[in-house]
Amino acid sequence: MARPEPPLGSRSLQSPAQIRVHVSQATCLDISSFKEVLREFRKLDDAITMRLNRENAMVRDQERAGHKGSGSVQEQACKNLWDELTANWKQRTRIISYCTQVMDQSKLEKEQAAETEEDAARRRRALDAAAFAHDVMRNQVHNELSVDQIVIRRSLQAFRSRCRSFHPPDNEARKFWDMS
Repeated sequence: MARPEPPLGSRSLQSPAQIRVHVSQATCLDISSFKEVLREFRKLDDAITMRLNRENAMVRDQERAGHKGSGSVQEQACKNLWDELTANWKQRTRIISYCTQVMDQSKLEKEQAAETEEDAARRRRALDAAAFAHDVMRNQVHNELSVDQIVIRRSLQAFRSRCRSFHPPDNEARKFWDMS
């Protein structure tokens, strides 16, 4: 019996939307881990043209196999990719929002600890240095919201250029369509 092969490519080309990641406070407080998680989720955006091509090929293969969907191959491919993109964008937005909350709470805790510290000036300087380093990380996490908006807009431009007749359904994912 033949082993089933992944459709149209290797596992490395699978959608980041299928990735399940547990993001904890520790992930948010470690900027390298946080950025690695975002990098994984941005792979779909980085390869949007390839994904559109692959989605078209998959829908055509399904039609040849007798599985007829509604609309043209292009419309079906655009709908499938739209669903994938919006699920990915929602998850990424949730992760960034969660991490900004974690960073803001951590900053507040560090400020409170510095206020209650009555030790020597050396201990106070150490706390101030730690607070400054934390502020730098906090700003990086906050900046990811802006970066993500740019990534989404760029992906939307590529998507719209290939899916000119596509109109997203009126649901919460519509807000992404209205961004650009």
